[in-house]
Amino acid sequence: MSWDWNDEQRDGLARFLAAREICAGPVTTRRIGDGHSNLTFLVSDGQRRVVVRRPPPPPIPPGAHDMLREAKLIGALAGTDVPVADVLAVGQAGEVIDVPFYVMSYVEGPVITERTPEALSTPADRRRIGESLVDTLAALHAVDWRARGLADLGRPEGFNARHFRRMGRLIADADGKPPAEFAGIDAWLAAHVPPEAGATIVHNDYRLGNVIVAPDPPGRILAVLDWELATLGDPLFDVGYFLASWPVAGQPRTPTEDLGVAVLEDGYPTREQLAERYAAATGRDLSTLDWYTALALWKLAVLYEYGRRRAVQGVGDEYYADAGMVKSFLTAAEQVAS
Repeated sequence: MSWDWNDEQRDGLARFLAAREICAGPVTTRRIGDGHSNLTFLVSDGQRRVVVRRPPPPPIPPGAHDMLREAKLIGALAGTDVPVADVLAVGQAGEVIDVPFYVMSYVEGPVITERTPEALSTPADRRRIGESLVDTLAALHAVDWRARGLADLGRPEGFNARHFRRMGRLIADADGKPPAEFAGIDAWLAAHVPPEAGATIVHNDYRLGNVIVAPDPPGRILAVLDWELATLGDPLFDVGYFLASWPVAGQPRTPTEDLGVAVLEDGYPTREQLAERYAAATGRDLSTLDWYTALALWKLAVLYEYGRRRAVQGVGDEYYADAGMVKSFLTAAEQVAS
């Protein structure tokens, strides 16, 4: 998906930021991050750096990529034990560009994907990064979302069954049936839907590549990123998704695991150790965790299949065109369910 600021829009952004005393004078813009959804830009006036988030170019599915909702959530998490950037300003559609956007503080630190930075490369630092990821997720699930004014973020009651049905409709045929290659795992998930393990804020894309890590020891999380999919629901979905994104040495990898291969380095905790730490921190029963992990992998297969169909039609991101990526998620889900 290709979009960038033109000179007129960049000048408008500079005026917007100056009016709010965020930046002063002309600004530069540079795309950052490797995501395939909302677009993130590093903006600077030569003295101060901030980050601007906007939705991807159309066509955009109804209700998706809501910048105002994302900004409200991040703002509500300020002052909690969940590290987030500061929301500095929100722009309405038509104010600078034709879509809403928001401005947040720039957090200095690496986003780890393929390799841990040298300054954090001891086994102890790597272990602490993994532990900090779990601790941060536990902290998110402990936030009192009602007290933070987030009761309208979602409907936690019946989250598991509703989430499964809603996602399945993205690729079902006119009769509501899944594609043949999805039928087996669909049936298993439908037959084993567990009751909700609680009602918390759910990030919905929590993984190593969606956090900023402190650039110096000890390993710790400075900010959690990419809140566009966050809702209220079952916290164990986040745990299942997080573990599904964590590669295992010697096993085939999904595209999501490819975004976190750094954890194959010596020192990072195993999936089992991560789950045990979460259970100890929260007291939650993880006996049904396989269902949540399989659901996360199935959901990714659904989203990649939806993206593949759009790419084939010439209206979506070409990144999703490879049907082999869908198959990798399905295979992984079936292995968890077996």
